[in-house]
Amino acid sequence: MRNKLCTRIALPILAATLLVGLSACGSKDEKKPASQVAAKVNSEEISVHQINFVLGRSNTAAIPPEQAPRVRREILEKLIDQQLAVDQAIEKKIDRKPEVQMAIEAARREILSRAYLEQIAAAQPKPTVDEAKKYIAEHPQLFAERRIFNIQEIVLPASSNATANLRDMVAAGKSMDDIANWLKSKDIKFSGGSATRPAEQIPLDLLPKVHALKDGQGLLLENAQTITVMRLAASQSAPVTEAVAIPRVQQFLGNQRAGEAAASEFKQLKANAKITYMGEFAESAAAPATAETPAKVADTPPAKTPAPAAEKKPASTNIEKGVAGLK
Repeated sequence: MRNKLCTRIALPILAATLLVGLSACGSKDEKKPASQVAAKVNSEEISVHQINFVLGRSNTAAIPPEQAPRVRREILEKLIDQQLAVDQAIEKKIDRKPEVQMAIEAARREILSRAYLEQIAAAQPKPTVDEAKKYIAEHPQLFAERRIFNIQEIVLPASSNATANLRDMVAAGKSMDDIANWLKSKDIKFSGGSATRPAEQIPLDLLPKVHALKDGQGLLLENAQTITVMRLAASQSAPVTEAVAIPRVQQFLGNQRAGEAAASEFKQLKANAKITYMGEFAESAAAPATAETPAKVADTPPAKTPAPAAEKKPASTNIEKGVAGLK
């Protein structure tokens, strides 16, 4: 148990110390008051603020109060090791290598853009309890009527021209073995799999169709690339109370609102900016690839309870599109 706790604490601390190292770039000559200095590494100072910054970005809730001094000391030791490595990198002129300079600049851009997005998110109004209750009422499949599904799937290319036959077999209640054997007899390549998923791990647009199925029933899904035969092998009721759901739904709606605000902001920024595509990119400027806004929040339903582990069998993208919810 102690090793697990140490791991949960150490990983965020390591990541945060890297951020401290990046933020320290360019501030070599800045001296700190003696009361703020935690240690000196040759001529460089490590401040108490740096330790607090790392601590603030780690999972402090998992740190028992009696262990706080030890954790702070561990952070300091990591910062000392980091400073020693930085000194050596500068002495050996590693910081002048083009790939290192590009990495530093990329990290700087990422930190600044993320900070801007966080500022946009912080400016959005927090979802109210009434808004959360409305969402819960509109999505009973995720809450009052929530179920855990054991789903079997057969996936084949849309080019196989088997849609009509498969639809008839699904309507007739044919088993997945029967369908697989028919596909084999027609020399149609397919893949199969099964997985256990709670409602929140199924895409919202697909959930009403899956929720409507009774155990043993199936349905046919089509898109431009694939045909999917889905069968509900079994399910169990697992409702979530409103009291448990409300704070998670508020978090979900808040993240969703922040993502929408960020997308709107970037659309406006692009409209006001002069962006000129050059060279090979100029040719495709008329139809640029769709890029996600940095730190975009996925529009996925909030998680309620830990989901059962999926069976160790391949499952198609129809299931894998679902996510466990907000982190």
